Order: sequence, then structure tokens, then C-alpha cells
Amino acid sequence: MSMLAGATLLAGTFFGTGVTAAQAAPRAATDVPAEFGTDWHDPVTAAPPVDRPHTKACQVTLAEAQFRDFTPYRGAYTPPKGCGDRWSKVVLRLDGKVKGRQYDRLGYLHVGGVEILRTSTPEPSPDGIEWHVEKDVTRYSDTFRGPQDVEMLIGNVVDDSYTGVIDVKVTLTFYTGRAETPAPDRVLTLADTPDGTTLTTPRNSERIVAEVYATGSGGGCEEFWYLTVADPASYSCKADHGPYREVQIKVDGQLAGIAAPFPNVWTGGWSNPFLWYVIPGPGAFDVRPIEYDLTPFAGLLNDGRPHRVEVSVVGVPAGQSGWSAPVNVLVWQDAHRAHVTGALTADRASDIANSSTYTPGAENRVDTEAGHRLTVSGYLNTSHGRVTTTVTRALANTSAHRWTDGENTDGLDATWTDDETVSVHGQGAARTTHTRRTYTMNGATTLGADDRLRTVLTLGDRATAVERQGGRRTAWSRFDDTYSGDATYTINVPRDQRRAVGTSSERYRLSGSDGCYDRSLTSVQGVLTEDRSRC
Repeated sequence: MSMLAGATLLAGTFFGTGVTAAQAAPRAATDVPAEFGTDWHDPVTAAPPVDRPHTKACQVTLAEAQFRDFTPYRGAYTPPKGCGDRWSKVVLRLDGKVKGRQYDRLGYLHVGGVEILRTSTPEPSPDGIEWHVEKDVTRYSDTFRGPQDVEMLIGNVVDDSYTGVIDVKVTLTFYTGRAETPAPDRVLTLADTPDGTTLTTPRNSERIVAEVYATGSGGGCEEFWYLTVADPASYSCKADHGPYREVQIKVDGQLAGIAAPFPNVWTGGWSNPFLWYVIPGPGAFDVRPIEYDLTPFAGLLNDGRPHRVEVSVVGVPAGQSGWSAPVNVLVWQDAHRAHVTGALTADRASDIANSSTYTPGAENRVDTEAGHRLTVSGYLNTSHGRVTTTVTRALANTSAHRWTDGENTDGLDATWTDDETVSVHGQGAARTTHTRRTYTMNGATTLGADDRLRTVLTLGDRATAVERQGGRRTAWSRFDDTYSGDATYTINVPRDQRRAVGTSSERYRLSGSDGCYDRSLTSVQGVLTEDRSRC
């Protein structure tokens, strides 16, 4: 039984987003139960809460719904009264609760067609749990300045077996004042046309960033894309070219951006919900979008015509669904020019390197090495002179997937890197931002002869960023969110006979020119036993 099949048994950039929960004091070791019971601590993560300014605030309820099926909640948003139309910060808060029995579920929240939150849910206890999510959504201020339609969906199934109704309330809190970092002037979505999706930008755009909320969806092998193998390997989840995935964006058929997707693990993942009842995997409740700097293409896009924009995932078998990739486009405009002209001057990509080697044996093995590199460059004739932007991005993936016949032992050791440099040259000193993202996954699921299933797993989400102007470092940050878990239970028996035990921990570290944050959590048998801050 693979970890995929086993799931049926029971199923910006660094600062300013957070996922937290109502806190209880950590329990002493002597108070920890011998095994999981029917209730456990509310979900909590070590991520920081959103910093809130000490200014006047106005709150708007964005959505309030109970999700029992796949019917979206639809409502209307009206801008807040009494806080103006320019804000220093806008904070989204989702409060959720669920009880009974339920799988992890994926969800989204759209305002005026703009996706402002992608999320998943924790699995409930019979007695019920509560959780909440916070996110800095100031970047979508343009969307919030006028009345908008609201759509939210957390697809769910409620029947005699799966009884958990997901109850959520989402609010936006607006804080008056001037934002430290100017929000985009426009937030755009793609238009559906007979020729595909298109984008029409303002003719004076001087910076364009696309963000893509790319997730491998639940219910199929693409949720566990990092484990797929190519023929002739004898594994239950197949893909024509193995586990390498890359999220690409194209403009009028030209490759404009590449990125490594984060290997999200939802709260039923790796066949073992007991890993995630208290501490979810990194980003499970607040999925971070992939960002692409499309400024080199602004000279092309600024002609006032619609341009075809496509997002695709390299490596997905032909004709197979399983990925969702909605796109928002953030635009900063030149206030002193009605039309900013320019041109794309370079668009160079290497061939995709993708090698998966299958070695059969008592322990079957697939070793993968893959990567890709892209450089795009373009200039704009702005009101403050000619500005050239060059974006270079290099991706790499190495993994070792091993499993026994029958997949009773199934393990993966994988690393993904996404190395990006954005250089801006014009009047004044050149500005360069270098960001290196590293994702890691190391774990195994084992099913013993006694039907005891054990999962041991470590996940890492890390990044470093350095900004330089004229060769001098002006800002830096270092981020490390690491989760570790070890849980065991007996399969194919009623809940009260599972004899489930498990520990999980998370350490979230953030340091840099803006300060320091360092928090660690530990849970044992569903009890929070450590909540420690070091900064």
C-alpha cells in the first residue's frame, strides 16, 4: 500500500503573513495522554501574526458561510466607511470551526475576481476544533476601493460517514495611513477569450508582477506529484517524465517566467492525519503565490491591446488535470507618462534537464535530477529616464524515491531550489535583488505486518534575499520554516482501537535588516507541550 493509497484510510515574500490559533498554555509532559483520544489542541502554527499599525481601523465582513458541498458562497463587498480609500495596511482574518469526521479540504476566496486567499482546512476532532488564518492583503488595495462581488468555496462532502460542516467567517480590517511599501496601482485578472486568457495592461505600466496560486489539487496523483514515476518503474502513480514539475508563464507564446512549485502537504497527507492535527505543514492554511516579474515584457504589453497569457505546469501527463493556477497581475504605473514605451531585448532559456533513473531491486529506487534556466530583459522609456530590467531564474530538483514491492515502505528525499536575480539599471545606481528559495522533503511511510502504519517526515521551506544598490547591501532577510513529525496508528480498525501516537514540531525563524522572529512549537499525542520564542 503506497502512502497515496493509504490516504483513503482516514483521510510576501517573507514578512507580513501569519497563521495562528487560539492559544492554550503548553501542557507538562506528565499531563500528556498515552495516545490520541477524541479531542486535541486547536491547530496552531509558529508563523508570526501580521503586524498591525496603531492607527484608526475599520472592519468589513467579507464572507460568512457553512460549507457542506461544492456550492460556492457568493456575496457582495462594500468599501469601509470612515477609513478613506488609502490604507497603511489591510489584514484578512479567517475564523473557522468544524467537528465530527472530515477530510482536509481546499478552498479559495475571490474579491472582484482577484484571488486573495488560497487555503486548506485541518481535520476535526469529534468534539470540534477552531482555527484562524491571518494574511496581509494590502497589495490588493486597488480591488478594495470599489464595490465587488465575493466568491468563496471550500469544497466539502457531508454524509453519514463524513459529518464535518466547515463553518467560516472572513473579515478585512483597514488601517488608515500611508503604506511603507506602495501598493500596486492596479490589480488585474486575466480575461477569458476564444483564443484563451488575455491581459490588457494600462499603457503607462512601469512594473508588472504576476502572481500564481499554483497547487496540485486533491484526489489524485498530482497532489503527490513529487512521488510520481515514469515507466517502467513499478509504482502506483505514474507520470510520463517522472516527478519534475515547473510552473511556467508565457506572454504571446514567449516564455516569460519559470518557478519551482512548493511541495504542499495538506492535513491528511502522507497517509497519516495524526501528523497534522495540531501543527500543519508549512503554508497549508495560507498558500503563498508564485511571483513572476514581467517588467521586461511591459514595453510589449503597453500597446493597449490584449495579449495572450498562459500558465502551465511542466511534467503533468497529457490530458490529466490536477493543478489549479489562478493568476493576478499587479501593476505599478508611471504617474507622469500616459504611455510608457519600450521593448523586450532578451528571452533566453536553456533546455529543460530532466533525468529519472530507475533501479529495481528489493528496494526499488528512482533518482531524479532536473533543472531549467531563463533570462529575460527589456527596457522602458519612463518619465525618469530609460530603465532596463533583467530577470534571471534558475531551477534545480534532486530526489531519491525508494519503495518496496507492495509499497509497504515508501520514502522520498528531495530538494528543490529556485534562484532568482532581478536587476534594474537606469538613472542612478543599479539595484539588484537576489532571492534563493529552497524546499526540502525527507520522509517515509511504513506499513508493518501488524497493520501498524508509521510516517516520519521533515519538511523545509527556506529562503534568503539580499538587496543591493550600487553594489552596497541595503536590505537582507533569512527565512526558515521547518516541520518534523513522527506518527503511528493501526489501520482498518475503529477509531477507539487505532492506538495512535505521534509527535510533531515546527520552528519558524526570520531574521534580517527588519528584525528577528524565532518561535518553536511541539505537540505530543495532540497536546501542545512547547511554545517557545527566542528573539
